[in-house]
Amino acid sequence: MLDETQSHIRDMSRRFSQEQLAPFASEADRMGKWRMDPWPKIAKAGLSGILIPEQYGGAGADYVSFSQAIMEIAAADGACSTVVQVHNGLVCGGILRYGTEEQKQEFLIPLAKGIKLGCFCLTEPDAGSDAGALKTRARREGEHYILTGSKQFITSGGSADIAVVFAATDPSLGKKGISAFLINTDTSGYDVSRHEATMGQKASDHCQITFNECRVPVSNLLGEEGAGYRIALSNLEGGRIGVASQAVGMAKSAYEKALEYAQERKAFGKPIFDHQAVGFRLAEMATDLFAAELMIWRAATLRDQGKACLREASMAKLFSTEVAERVCTNAIQTLGGYGYLADYELERIYRDVRVCRIYEGTSDIQKLIIMKEL
Repeated sequence: MLDETQSHIRDMSRRFSQEQLAPFASEADRMGKWRMDPWPKIAKAGLSGILIPEQYGGAGADYVSFSQAIMEIAAADGACSTVVQVHNGLVCGGILRYGTEEQKQEFLIPLAKGIKLGCFCLTEPDAGSDAGALKTRARREGEHYILTGSKQFITSGGSADIAVVFAATDPSLGKKGISAFLINTDTSGYDVSRHEATMGQKASDHCQITFNECRVPVSNLLGEEGAGYRIALSNLEGGRIGVASQAVGMAKSAYEKALEYAQERKAFGKPIFDHQAVGFRLAEMATDLFAAELMIWRAATLRDQGKACLREASMAKLFSTEVAERVCTNAIQTLGGYGYLADYELERIYRDVRVCRIYEGTSDIQKLIIMKEL
């Protein structure tokens, strides 16, 4: 059961998302780009620093509350939920955990307050699941690091103000030679080289970023030199809870639309819901979503307790994202031809949810992690 605070955050997130995001989601998808106008509203609602203590401008909520908020945002607009999830979990969460007090004052506070937007630059054209194979380099020259290389599929890469960037400071050490940096995106040498045309989540920008001799002050090193791989993995644990949550949020929306349609549409003299083929399908969808949400709660609760939850987070991410795609497919099937039309939103939700099985660790990588944990 959710406590009073968690229930409040869920209900507030639902009202906000349904009023401020849902009515514009389809239009934003057709426009095919991230529009910044929802961001001030998201910040005002306290959703830009959900996990961050109040002393740093955040809401001071826990991971269970975070998962509930992301579910509600995703139910309204999947693309927007990715922006919020990355900003909160990967960017703000990393700075809170590993940043110095000076870095928290300079970077975390404006991020948590929503004055600025963050992005997380880990994936590269030739290094996705294998984060230890990064080719982006950072060489030290006096009081600066000089970054060269490129990053791929970076959510909010073209619209963010602050980037958490991973680069090899000592390539000979492999994973132990990777470091993390905080970079203002208006820094010379931070270049958006390409905006990707994606199958779904068209209303958020996914970019290729090139670092052309990008000079970063030594004071912007996040954690110590060589700690980047550990920082990346620790962030992804929470990020997987976020991705699982947004997948379930989108799938819940699809399920609810299918259920409503099945109860209203009649065939052979009765609502199609009363035909066992349809009713059983919806029963399975509801059961899968219930199980997925319980798995997310379990992982989020362990995280809130400060306990290891790598296995549980990976299980939740694997199961929830696989379930979400199946639920969205079955929702479209329930509506038949109408489910294939853009007017009914299910096709957008299906396109948006598909990537959840890919980013922040593919389903195959989650199975590999779970196997090792066993």
